Amino acid sequence: MQVGLGVDIRLAVAADDEALALLARHEIEHGLGWSWTPARIAAARVAVDMNLAVAWCGPQRLGFGLMRYFDDTAHLCLLAVAPGARRRGVATRLLAWLEASARTAGIGEIGLEMRVTNDAARAFYERQGYAVVGRTAGYYQGREDALRLRHRLTT
Repeated sequence: MQVGLGVDIRLAVAADDEALALLARHEIEHGLGWSWTPARIAAARVAVDMNLAVAWCGPQRLGFGLMRYFDDTAHLCLLAVAPGARRRGVATRLLAWLEASARTAGIGEIGLEMRVTNDAARAFYERQGYAVVGRTAGYYQGREDALRLRHRLTT
């Protein structure tokens, strides 16, 4: 999959639900039970407190990000990029799009959880200004710990 400068980001539509659920299943939830099913993705897509952004290059879905918004904070629920599109700036573009939406909404801080064993994700988030603030034992279905990260959008 070639990814050049032509990466577009838009809000997800119903036709994206199954593909995004499968991407979450294979790239985020591997080794766990499937919790981000097409029905759950669809519910998140239409929720008034969430944005589900999809990165495209031509006809190909490259990845997606799902963020939930609260009064003063936001939570990055999911961020996934297809294996063939990694290390080409797709995740950075998706995260920047979601962070810009949060800033527009007056959000001052974004939090997320990630698998403690995912060194590549940790390095990515730290490059984006996220810092580890804690660890939650058994967060992923009692099988794996999570690191909790935070990023201040305002100073």
